[in-house]
Amino acid sequence: MKETVRNTALFAFVAFLIVLTGVMQSWNTALLILNMGLISAIMALGVNLQWGFAGLFNVGVMGFVALGGLAAVLVSMPPTNEAWAAGGIRVLAGLLAGAGVVVAAILVHRRMKPSRLRALLTLIILVGGFFLYREVFDPGVDAVEDVDPAATGYLGGLGLPILVAWPVGGLLAAGAAWIIGKAALGLRSDYLAIATLGIAEIILAMMKNEDWLARGVKNVVGLPRPVPYEVDLQQSADFLERAERLGLDPVTASSLFVKLSYSILFAAVLILILVLAQMALKSPWGRMMRAIRDNETAARAMGKNVTARHLQIFILGSAICGLAGAMMTTLDGQLTPTSYQPLRFTFLIWVMVIVGGSGNNLGAVLGGFLIWFLWVQVEPMGLFLMEAITASLPEGSAIKAHLLESAAHMRLFTMGIILILVLRFSPRGLIPER
Repeated sequence: MKETVRNTALFAFVAFLIVLTGVMQSWNTALLILNMGLISAIMALGVNLQWGFAGLFNVGVMGFVALGGLAAVLVSMPPTNEAWAAGGIRVLAGLLAGAGVVVAAILVHRRMKPSRLRALLTLIILVGGFFLYREVFDPGVDAVEDVDPAATGYLGGLGLPILVAWPVGGLLAAGAAWIIGKAALGLRSDYLAIATLGIAEIILAMMKNEDWLARGVKNVVGLPRPVPYEVDLQQSADFLERAERLGLDPVTASSLFVKLSYSILFAAVLILILVLAQMALKSPWGRMMRAIRDNETAARAMGKNVTARHLQIFILGSAICGLAGAMMTTLDGQLTPTSYQPLRFTFLIWVMVIVGGSGNNLGAVLGGFLIWFLWVQVEPMGLFLMEAITASLPEGSAIKAHLLESAAHMRLFTMGIILILVLRFSPRGLIPER
């Protein structure tokens, strides 16, 4: 089978599964799977840039996705004026003081020759600066968090349109990637994985505990939308007329319209990133990155700055994950820091890349759609299977209860089986790198 025909057949099969979901279950469910599949495909493209192009083993994907979600809050939510008046300026002053201490310590370390005096001055700056930072920062945080903590208790955002938050999420993740990359990209691949995982956990710990920033575990709800609200559509005479013409009730029609609007926005972003990624792959830059991936020693001998190129693509891939994180938070309408789990936002994205085909952008997109569909649908299918198997067993049977309870674990079991089968029969993925 020719490559183009085979690839088209694979994408058509995934599309068929989504359409079948709409026919057998509901179109709301199908569109929800489609929307999250689009976002997952964008995340997979970001990881594929890092791993498939450059061989960078980033296990901190969830940290960059969470930063994208944080950007949605900081950009789109209205500012909390009472909190700013109570301690906002002091919080900013504390952050600037902390940054100044770090910069001063770096300048001393770089400009002085190695000596005991340099070590002593660096230590004095860091220790003294830490106490100065806490002296300025802590009272401001306490004042901000005391302002109506049940409803706000944080500084809020800039009140800008939510679509502005998407590129800002990418920029925020890119900035964090630059800091992480400068410190960790010189490490061996296994140590890089440990470092990125640890830093991702630090980012999540900060989001969960710093209430002044985004309410912590209290969550931020009611984020603005780039699409209309269902209630507004249900009050529109024109929309109600169109819904009646299609034979749909207003509630169902408004829900489908909103989800379809999100699908169009997400698809436009995915297509743009995919086109740019394909252009990069086929460019001299893309060939250079793959040469560095395959043989760093030979690339260095040819005069390539391997560390700088690794940092470059690490930033690009992380920015794409941050963009996807902002899109996902927009779709959810709220920021929930506790929902960022390594299983969902690191392991599953890696499965998408491996199953789809690392080093191939189309493979990453295919893996994003296919694996997300299975992640959503396997559990209800597993429950249906267990109910069929245990139908003949009497009520109250311990075996029946155990099998029905184990249906919740079908997701992990299925992901493991799929990963093993693909690695055994198609180790380069469903759409391998050419």
